[in-house]
Amino acid sequence: MKWIAGLVLATVAVAAYADGGRINVPANATWKEECGSCHIAYPPQLLTAGNWRQLMSGLDRHFGSNASLGAGERQEITGFLERYAARSDRYAASSLRISDTSWFRREHREVSSRTWSDPEVGSRSNCTACHVNAERGDWSEHGIRVPGGRFEDDDD
Repeated sequence: MKWIAGLVLATVAVAAYADGGRINVPANATWKEECGSCHIAYPPQLLTAGNWRQLMSGLDRHFGSNASLGAGERQEITGFLERYAARSDRYAASSLRISDTSWFRREHREVSSRTWSDPEVGSRSNCTACHVNAERGDWSEHGIRVPGGRFEDDDD
């Protein structure tokens, strides 16, 4: 019996490793078009359902912009985001900014302050500045190109 549990665990681990940083998001044309028209259409797994609900209810003041949608589009996108949202509090942010989640801070702890302020990056919300394949769902470390090649802060 123990060997069966070990085999199942090994199979799951290999499948997770083979996924290699891919975030599988089912297709939703409305989400991709509406959210992706101003910035990358952030995968639902990067915030909790509560965060997405709150964010979608305030689109008229979406981080300083008016991103209002029609009721049907808003309802469709909200449902999609909630359905595929993160289930862990490490993806929650009271600011509604993905970059304020504990997950994001842990994953990006090696990125230097010079890199964040690099004109090619601009801000922590510009994922595609470094994750060159993010729009295709590939967030793996193999697909990272850091502008200037800087990770950790130097004193020079």
